[in-house]
Amino acid sequence: MSKPYSNFNATLAIAKASFRSILRSPSAVIFTLLFPLIFILVFGFIGGGGITVDLGVAKGSDVNNPIYKALQSSGVIHLVTNESAEQMNKDLAKGHLDAILNITKNTTSWPVYAPVQGKPQLPPFTVNVQYTSASQEKGKILNSLVSGILFKMNSAMAKNTPPALAELKETTVTVRAYKTIDFILPGQLGFSLLSTGVFGTAFVFLSLRQTLVIKRFFATPVKRYSIVVGEALARITFALIGASFILLIGRFAFGFTLIHGFVTFINMLILSFIGVVVFMGFGFTVSGIAKNESTVPPIANLVTLPQFLLSGTFFSITVFPSWLQPICKVLPLTFLNDAMRQVAFEGANLWDVSHQLFYLLLWGIGIYAVAVKAFKWE
Repeated sequence: MSKPYSNFNATLAIAKASFRSILRSPSAVIFTLLFPLIFILVFGFIGGGGITVDLGVAKGSDVNNPIYKALQSSGVIHLVTNESAEQMNKDLAKGHLDAILNITKNTTSWPVYAPVQGKPQLPPFTVNVQYTSASQEKGKILNSLVSGILFKMNSAMAKNTPPALAELKETTVTVRAYKTIDFILPGQLGFSLLSTGVFGTAFVFLSLRQTLVIKRFFATPVKRYSIVVGEALARITFALIGASFILLIGRFAFGFTLIHGFVTFINMLILSFIGVVVFMGFGFTVSGIAKNESTVPPIANLVTLPQFLLSGTFFSITVFPSWLQPICKVLPLTFLNDAMRQVAFEGANLWDVSHQLFYLLLWGIGIYAVAVKAFKWE
């Protein structure tokens, strides 16, 4: 007696064949491995950061003074004013903020134009700047800017009494160094997963439909879910291999921070798995909408390009105009990138990034609902 037909074995066979075809596809290797590695190598070797300094403004800081206004008008400094003191201190320790500024008005000081009369006078303002060792390069930039502003203003008041507008006090919080690779690598990993999920899925199912391979499958006992699951397993396996390769290159070649070692590595792979599953939903949708292979790239780029540029892949979203930042923050790749950076550098566990995972789940539910409506078998 012949054995009953096994759709489980059929699924594995489809996955195996699909995985082999991926390895033979130059575009899959380029988008999943080569492009991300090129960016990692470039940023890893140059080692520099951006030119925007994120400066937290402490609650209660005096903002009605020329020093604050000069910092506000600087094109280099991004002032963060909407965080609590506790959150600012956490962000400073994690390297999310480059420094915290607190300008206090010396109400006990003598009037600027009053005679000294033998009594010591405090300057009208005291500028307290707390730096972090996690962002030493940007701290040096900020120190130069603040010192230059105070020197210019104090020099302008040299003929007055007291001969200074403000006194500068500086401290540094010593924490783990936040390197450029710690920002760049999670973004490039997200880039790889999004490319695999969208382009790989869209092209393969459109090709299977056009070449009548799916129609031939229907002449066999293979279930439809076996086709989808088999192709998905191949892409997920390839994406996780690529993610492992990227993480290992970053860790051992450029010192990428995996704060808890192997545990963090596994958590990063779990996040990669969740990310590629969600992004495959976009691929299914594109394959259903596209009429032929020539229409896949423009439609797929409408999905991927805004996320590559706006989701903190190459630089922080704080560099964008304030009206654009809310859009950046709700993109699925933004949630994945944020979760990966928190897990890798801050040592967060998966529960700590449940906020990002929840919104990724919502994106997944929404896009798969659209994919079911748009997907075509023939």
